[in-house]
Amino acid sequence: MGSEKPGSTGEPQAGLPKWIAWEITGRCNLHCIHCRSSSDDSEDAGEFTGSEARGLIDQLADYASPVLVLSGGEPLLREDCFDLVRYGTDKGLRMCLATNGTLVDEGVCEEIRASGIRMVSLSLDGSRPEIHDDFRQQPGAFEGVMRAASHFRRFEIPFLVNSSFTKRNQEDIENVYRLAKELGAKAWYLFMIVPTGRAEGALDELISQEDYEKILHWHYHQEQEETELLMRPTCAPHYFRVVRQESKREGKKWKQRSLAFATGVSKGCLAGQHIALIDRFGNVRPCSYFSEAAGNLREQSFRQIWEESALLNNLRDFDKYEGKCGSCEYLRVCGGCRARAAALNEGDYLAEEPFCTYVPIRSVKDEKADPT
Repeated sequence: MGSEKPGSTGEPQAGLPKWIAWEITGRCNLHCIHCRSSSDDSEDAGEFTGSEARGLIDQLADYASPVLVLSGGEPLLREDCFDLVRYGTDKGLRMCLATNGTLVDEGVCEEIRASGIRMVSLSLDGSRPEIHDDFRQQPGAFEGVMRAASHFRRFEIPFLVNSSFTKRNQEDIENVYRLAKELGAKAWYLFMIVPTGRAEGALDELISQEDYEKILHWHYHQEQEETELLMRPTCAPHYFRVVRQESKREGKKWKQRSLAFATGVSKGCLAGQHIALIDRFGNVRPCSYFSEAAGNLREQSFRQIWEESALLNNLRDFDKYEGKCGSCEYLRVCGGCRARAAALNEGDYLAEEPFCTYVPIRSVKDEKADPT
């Protein structure tokens, strides 16, 4: 008992998944520098047929009834996208859509409303065309997002904004936040890039550890002042260490607001614990940025994979976490980004979070006790 690591809860438990992203196509009309799935406009291979897709929705509805986000690629490029939405809605799932916005028009908005989409996410990575279009590698991409947001407001479709950052656009973070609010978004999610997919070739663009920490502190203080827009950093689990440090220092009790469509879990890395990704080949991955699969839906049921996968159960077992993450007093609320650990440690997803500057108290005490 005395050897258990901080945050240990004994045997890992497979609670039901609360949120699943489903890559219904790998096709995309953009060529973004950070794309986790390396999507392009070529013909898609491995994509689920309509019958297979409906069968998957049946599985999820019968097992867990999670929030189901149709993603890609660009999901609007799949002809039966809204047929799948309607099917999921009829099964009682909370269906959402993740789009880059460039294909949104009045007809799409009418389909969104009629099919039962509960929330749409738009990608916005710059406050000006030259920044966003450079990130998305497509002239006119920024105007597409502005046009989509305008349509959503007119059709009263709730939407949130996802923004990804590297060194090339990190100085624009505050401007993007303000623009998301001006556009009428319900939430703004700040994504810290994980170098998977096409982003593997952009390692030199990753925001430094020091700047990463500064951005998370900025986010904390901005969130305390914000009363209208839900803010949340994503793929930045040590934010949950930062908010506890800062709120304790200020003598405040921190409580994060949440959307009904989110997990409702206020902790760091949720990969394989509360969320998952299903890619277009049927692979179940712990999160959207995880390169290793826990199993394939053409070979096993989702339930079997979720409950029995060694990969997922390892992620749920804090006793197996290595390095300073394993000895950190914030392990249960942070956990470190497991996808980033894997990407930068030759696949070792239990290694310590490589972009965290914090030194655990236990590590400091051990160093002081070492006579060498």
